[in-house]
Order: sequence, then C-alpha cells, then structure tokens
Amino acid sequence: VQLQASGGGLVQAGGSLRLSCVVSGRTFSSRTTGWFRQSPGKEREAVAAIGGNGQSTWYADSVKGRFTVSRDNAKTTFYLQMNSLKPEDTAVYYCAIRKPWGEITRSDGYEYWGQGTLVTVSS
Repeated sequence: VQLQASGGGLVQAGGSLRLSCVVSGRTFSSRTTGWFRQSPGKEREAVAAIGGNGQSTWYADSVKGRFTVSRDNAKTTFYLQMNSLKPEDTAVYYCAIRKPWGEITRSDGYEYWGQGTLVTVSS
C-alpha cells in the first residue's frame, strides 16, 4: 500500500488549501484514513479522520469548523479541505491509513503513511 499526498503550498492567513492523498493497493475502502501534521520541534498530531464509508468523521478541536475531511473510494483518494488558515496551521501534513483497531488520535494507530506535504501560512 502506498500513499501519495499533494496540495500543500504557501498561502496567506485566511486562505484555503485542499490536500489530496491518493492510495494505491488494497485495504482502502474499508479503512479509516486520517490526516496528521507536524511542525518543527513538535510532535506529530492528529488533525482529522474519516471512516471507510465516509459517514463518520473526527476533528481536532484546533481545526473544527475550518477543516473538512472527505473521501472518494472510487478514486481511492481522500482529502482535507482547509479554510480560514492560520499561521499556526503551518506544518508538514501527512496522510495515513489506520490499523484495524488503531486509536484514531495516535500516530501509532496508523500503519501506512504518505510522504508529507508542506503547508505554510503567512501572517
């Protein structure tokens, strides 16, 4: 299983970006997928997750109301729409596929990872 994240870039505060993560291989449609981020000197933190059927979602408090996670199982792709971006959202964003019984909010609850895409929000 391979994950390819894209969509990062430089944006001004208040702007928007949409991250995509294309998954190749099996085990996509039935598995929860998530987005994490890591900024320099900080631990990797969970940002959002979405269940295999796309109906259940979870968001970190810091992004609720601004970020939206979605997926298209036919395209084996999931997304993170980020609106009203803030400088503190600056980080490398990673996409991941959760282990069958992994904890959604913990990085060790995921077993497949993308390479990361850098999001920089200027003030």
